[in-house]
Amino acid sequence: MKFKLLLAFSFWALLLAVSCNKDDITFDEPTQPLSFSRDTVFCDTVYHQVRSETYVVKVYNNENKDVIIPRINLEKGASSLYRINVDGKAGYDFKDVPLRKKDSLYIFVEIAPEATGPEAIAEDRVLFSSGAGQQHVTLFSVVQDAEFFIKTPTNPNVIDVNTTWSNTKAKIIYGDLTINPGIKLNIQAGTKVYFHSNSGMKVSDAATLNINGALNNEVILRGDRNDTYYDTIPNNWNSIRMEANSILNMTHARLFGGKRGLDMKKATATINNSFIHTFQDYGIYALTSTVNATNLVMNNCGLSCIWIYGGGNHSYTYATIANYSKTLASFTREGIFATNEWKDDNGQTQQAALQQLSIKNSIVYSDKDNAVHVEPSLNQQFGFLIQNSLIKYSNISESGYDFSNSLIVTQSDKNKDPQFINYFTAKQNLRVKPLSPARNVGAPLSSVTTDIVGVSRSTTPTLGAYE
Repeated sequence: MKFKLLLAFSFWALLLAVSCNKDDITFDEPTQPLSFSRDTVFCDTVYHQVRSETYVVKVYNNENKDVIIPRINLEKGASSLYRINVDGKAGYDFKDVPLRKKDSLYIFVEIAPEATGPEAIAEDRVLFSSGAGQQHVTLFSVVQDAEFFIKTPTNPNVIDVNTTWSNTKAKIIYGDLTINPGIKLNIQAGTKVYFHSNSGMKVSDAATLNINGALNNEVILRGDRNDTYYDTIPNNWNSIRMEANSILNMTHARLFGGKRGLDMKKATATINNSFIHTFQDYGIYALTSTVNATNLVMNNCGLSCIWIYGGGNHSYTYATIANYSKTLASFTREGIFATNEWKDDNGQTQQAALQQLSIKNSIVYSDKDNAVHVEPSLNQQFGFLIQNSLIKYSNISESGYDFSNSLIVTQSDKNKDPQFINYFTAKQNLRVKPLSPARNVGAPLSSVTTDIVGVSRSTTPTLGAYE
């Protein structure tokens, strides 16, 4: 019994001693500057009254003693568009924040702003005040005013009258937005259209989508996550789905970052001076459709930049159709795939009318053995014309194909690489270098006098979208 009492007494004495030691820990003001995981937080572009994702800053105590930071606060105080969370507590002003020696604490940052115009800069600073002086971390974000199109059980999310979108507000789409049959949607230069995850646009039967960008004032169509990380990854949204007899006129636009770009079914598209890149499956997926494209740049599509099936008519002039990707390296990543056959809704193989595929003054290239894959059916031959182009295509022995004045690159020929300046998406620049074999070997075309950035074409033009 005495032993048990002694043991119990010893336990409580030890617990008391530990408690006393914990209470006796002293925290001094820092005598050395704190250090941070980053000195500037670049938040994602945010929209009117929409909360951003949360960003993290770590604060490090490099001293060999426990310190107390007298004050951590937002410089603009309660009027700041930002809110911070310091060591688990939300607010904008914090006093006497302890930080153990050689340890760190987390500061979480987010912004949910009120827009005061089409686009503005939101900037503030997190201040750290101590005996070692004042330090800060800068917070920076672009704030856009926005108009929302949200599909719900009670809102079908349709455009049922002829409509024009201006660039005064970004357009944010949740769920499918449908342009009703026979209706026109005009999108003016500089407009930004953002699609939430699993969202897209449907252009119905006989409807028209006019995307009217301008040089240095493109129309942007992309996912609604604007952090630069999302500039280089696909599958952030679905597609622009074009139904039978629908029409797309697109100039000076940049379409990227979804599952499919243009998903066309017996539709027509005219594309000029535009970029289509970074799609999980296809940039253009066309069933029995017509596409006429000039000064088009494509890259970074998992299965193929262009997938043509079920007939149709396709013309690509001064196009740069590359397909390189680190993110999608395990995919087939063809430049152009074309076949006359297709499967109907019952899974039965069908054959369409004669398909025309014309490629002029263009580059079709990738790091795969073939950038072009053509599968004519048994009963139909392609009208397949490649003129004055640089094509990575090993199967040149196939009869009936016209490769007039073109540079055809086989597996063994490494001297005809177009020499892109940078073909990976993060720093994508698909201009060709000065000694590229694609320079000054095209045939002049009176219908196209400038390149994608407005530079005049020479009498011996460079292949692809850039002169």
